Amino acid sequence: MPKLELKVEGMSCGHCKRAVENALKTMKGVTDAEANMKSGKVLVYYEDDAVDVNSLKEAVTSAGYEVVDG
Repeated sequence: MPKLELKVEGMSCGHCKRAVENALKTMKGVTDAEANMKSGKVLVYYEDDAVDVNSLKEAVTSAGYEVVDG
């Protein structure tokens, strides 16, 4: 199962962490999402035939956070 690490800006509290994780976990094809506030990274496990990377990034953006490259 593929996994993707996204760098996310704006996560500063437990609510932020849960909001990002929930935005991803509710997507069809996402099996798990684990956010780390200290590192600002989110590890997403997904089925590559059910969801694409751009959709994952859009879900984070729609939750009010910014996905950054690098």
